[in-house]
Parts: sequence; structure tokens; C-alpha cells
Amino acid sequence: MASTRRRRAGGVPMAVIRLGVAAIVVLGAGVIGGARAQLRMGFYDESCPAAERIVGEYVRQHVGRVPTVAAALLRLHYHDCFVRGCDASILLNSTGNGGAAEKDAAPNQTLRGFDLIDRVKGLVEAACPGVVSCADVLALAARDAVAAIVSSRALATVAARRAHWPEPDDAEHALQGGPSWRVPTGRRDGTVSSMQEALAEIPSPAMSFPELAGLFATKGLSVRDLVWLSGAHTIGIAHCSSFADRLYNGGGGAGNANGNNTDPPPLDAAYAANLRERKCRTAGDGVVEMDPGSHLTFDLGYYRAVLRHRGLLRSDAALVTDAAARADITGAVASPPEVFFQVFGRSMATLGAVQVKTGSDGEIRRNCAVVNSGH
Repeated sequence: MASTRRRRAGGVPMAVIRLGVAAIVVLGAGVIGGARAQLRMGFYDESCPAAERIVGEYVRQHVGRVPTVAAALLRLHYHDCFVRGCDASILLNSTGNGGAAEKDAAPNQTLRGFDLIDRVKGLVEAACPGVVSCADVLALAARDAVAAIVSSRALATVAARRAHWPEPDDAEHALQGGPSWRVPTGRRDGTVSSMQEALAEIPSPAMSFPELAGLFATKGLSVRDLVWLSGAHTIGIAHCSSFADRLYNGGGGAGNANGNNTDPPPLDAAYAANLRERKCRTAGDGVVEMDPGSHLTFDLGYYRAVLRHRGLLRSDAALVTDAAARADITGAVASPPEVFFQVFGRSMATLGAVQVKTGSDGEIRRNCAVVNSGH
């Protein structure tokens, strides 16, 4: 809190202070009552004290080698929480008698990271059999992966330090990383996974702002959570097929000066032409970085792109059709990156507590891909 007060004293725009306070209010409202209240920091301190260290070390090692792992794990956690809550139901395989599972739904067929979660879970099981849930492993891994990637602010600072001190030191290592957030644990694993539920519950890239806001509200997530969680697209990619209507048909409306038209503005014409020539020669061909030039760093580039009508998905462009959402994005872009890190982390903490199972609900899966025998 002391560092926050210093930044405010230094003249941080009032819009930044407002959005930070609003995020605190949202978080406070989101974690009160129900199963969420049963999550706590250090849940495994006695039953499996090495659990969080095992997850963190393994994830950081792999993000260091393959930075795109961070986006994969973050998306996996996000998709899990939107269907039956954060219960690792996204990790379950389809069964012959139980029908198709979430992972087989169309929105989930491009998900990655299943093998990595299985490996981490195996390490945790070797240390503490039957203690740590797959849901907690996934929530911790997503946080640790994002925290391990390099922010653009860190890259600039490191470059400046290298000009004077060619050899890396402890201070430099401390500068590197994306946002982090508190992950209270104690989640239990679900025993049901439904492809049909995934099709109905996972936000579509074609949704308008009111549709997105309404779906988020059913999960206890606010409009500001929608805005800040969308910021994860700074490390994302989009398949050309997912925004083909905007790319080839000019999908979108003209918008209006007040930002209240629910029909999102079309892609910037010059940018769309460039994508058609270089990245998406056909509607089903190729992928595009959602934050071109810095998709491996966690920064504000995605929001800048959205304000310039370069948000790829209809749901990205929809953010500027709501006056309050546009104002929050504008305030974030004009602020130090740490402000975005803070509000993003708070919204991730809220997301990670959506409809969790605790106590005697669910189970602790031994293998994340299948329910324990007896279910």
C-alpha cells in the first residue's frame, strides 16, 4: 500500500485512482459468502507444504523455455471457471457412457496445456498423494505462468541496466515478470464435464458488449472484470477464422462518439488489408497476434490496439461500445503498467473463486483426466 500512495502523490491521473478503487470494491463483493469464503491462503501448509513450490518451480521452468505456455494456461483456467465454476472439469476426458466432455466443445478444441497440468499434478501426487486438487493446480499454474513472463516495462528497464551493467544481477531478475495475484486454495474437483454446457457458457468472440456483460454477471463478474480480464489478450493469438467476418466482410458498425452503440466498429481498414495480405490469406488460414509486436510480454498494447480499432475479435471491438468500459481502458492506457497489473490481478482472483467446490463437494482427483473410481 505504501508504494501505491507514493504513486498517487506523484500525480497519477484521477481516472486511475477511480478504477483502482472500483476494482477493490468489486473484489470485496465477490469473495464474500458461500464456498468462496472457504478458500484460504496456505490451505495446504500442513497437508502438503511443498505443493505451491512444486507447481511454481515447474511452471516457471517451462515458461522460461516456451513463453506461450503462459497464455495457454491462463486460457485453460478461464475456460474452466466459466463452466460449472473453477473445478477442473475442463481437464476431464469424454467417456463412453458419460457423453462428450467440455474439452471436446468447439471453443475448447484449440486449448493447450493439458499435458503440462498432468505433469505438474503427477509431481504433486508423488509428494502428497490424494491431497491437492487438479482445480488448485490449474489455478496456481495459471497465476505462476503469467507472473513468470516478461513485461514490456521490465524489458525496457533491463535494457537500460544492461547498458551500465552487462551481467545480469538479482535486481534485474526481480524486475522481470507479469502481474501476480493471491490464489487462496481449497478447491475440489468436479465429477461432471459436459460439452453442451461448454457451448452454452463459454463467452463467444462474436458477442456484443451487453451479451458479454450479461454472461459475466451470471458468474458474479462485473463489467470491470470483463474489461480487465479481456486484457489477457495482450499475450493471446486469434485464429483468422474467429474474426473472418470482420476481416473479409467489414463486420461491425460505425459506432458513435459517446461509445454507446452496441454494434462494434469495424477493423481499421489499413490494418485489415495488411492482415489479409500477410496473415489471413483465407478465412481459415493462419493465426494473428492480438498484441502485435509484444505478444510475449504482458503490457497495455492490446488496449491501445482496441482504441485504434485494431481489436481482432468482435468481442474485443465491443469494449469500446460501452462508455464506461472505454473510459476505463483509456485511463489504464494513460497510467503506469502497474495499475493494469493490479486491477487485472484482482479480477483474476475474483474469477478463480467462481462457483468453487469446497468442503465435501466434489473430490480430489488422482488423475486430472478421469474421475476417481466410484463416481
